[in-house]
Amino acid sequence: MALFRRGEVWWMRFNYQGKQIRRSTEVSDRKLAERIYHKVRGQIAEGKWFERQPGEDKTVQELMDRYLHEYSSVNKAATTHKRDYSLSAHLTQAFGFYPLTSVRPSMLSEYKTRRRLEGAAPKTVNDELKLLSHAYKLATMEWEWVTENPVLKVSREKVRNSIERWLTQDEEKRLLAASCPWLREILLFALHTGLRQSEILNLQWLQVDLFRRTLTILEQKNGAKDTLPLNDTALEVLAARARVEPLQTGYVFANEVGNRRDARNLLRAFYPALTEAKIDTFRFHDLRHTWATRLVQAGVDLYVVQKLGRWKTITMVMRYAHHYPESLRAGAEVLDRLRKESSTKIAQSVERAQTVPLQAIENVGAPGRN
Repeated sequence: MALFRRGEVWWMRFNYQGKQIRRSTEVSDRKLAERIYHKVRGQIAEGKWFERQPGEDKTVQELMDRYLHEYSSVNKAATTHKRDYSLSAHLTQAFGFYPLTSVRPSMLSEYKTRRRLEGAAPKTVNDELKLLSHAYKLATMEWEWVTENPVLKVSREKVRNSIERWLTQDEEKRLLAASCPWLREILLFALHTGLRQSEILNLQWLQVDLFRRTLTILEQKNGAKDTLPLNDTALEVLAARARVEPLQTGYVFANEVGNRRDARNLLRAFYPALTEAKIDTFRFHDLRHTWATRLVQAGVDLYVVQKLGRWKTITMVMRYAHHYPESLRAGAEVLDRLRKESSTKIAQSVERAQTVPLQAIENVGAPGRN
């Protein structure tokens, strides 16, 4: 008889539609377990037994709750975990009370359409589906709640991220002139380090080593810990901040009372400065874009830019680092230089070929020469 014990509970093993099934009888009494086992075998023979998945008793709300508490909070950065909470709110509002096994690809397709009509960006919709898919993956592979991931059968929205916006030198001067002193320091620091907005606002003096001219990023999107070099301009900003903020455990770019400056307050100062400087279609994140673009235009190796910016792949660097025609001119002019060098070598060879015969003729019949 295919009964076995796990702890105090008896389990049964049997074949169904070519698959071996293991199910708990949920009892510790062997005789009762045998009756349950024979009942299941009888239902299979009569075609009345259907494989029941644990996920039939679990809802999408329970799935997302477990994902957020057991996985996201442990394995992701605090900012990403917070983002997951925001994304999951839309998912649970739409599917929260549905059992996991009842969510179908057609329902998810309708969800995409509805979210786009609500004004959600394509990337946001994709991020929501990606989050749900990852939760289903854990429920399938590790938690054994379900056997299928319905999100894998749903196509993603097309995202057009062809943003090529960076500050010109003239725009930078206008923006800095239109900014208040504390905002000007943050903008300069962003332009010379490539740090993200959250990384700048979260930066503390414990992460800064003025003697070694470095700073350490402790918590970031890829989960790594990196120590980055600082240039003179970034150091000047830090030195100015050090005269205002004590070099202790506080925030580098703290507000007037020494607390972390809120991102909303930052943007409340940033956008009016853009308006006064007459700069359109520019976001704070484009400061990082500007930093990477300027490095590439100056001829810095893409691998170096990738490491300084802490991107995972060169492809991700290319999205931020765009050339303009003048930065490519040196590459195009290489062919002119090679052509001139080739012409010079040919001329020199012809000249040597013309002088050798004359020397040979002069040597013929010379006294003492054979």
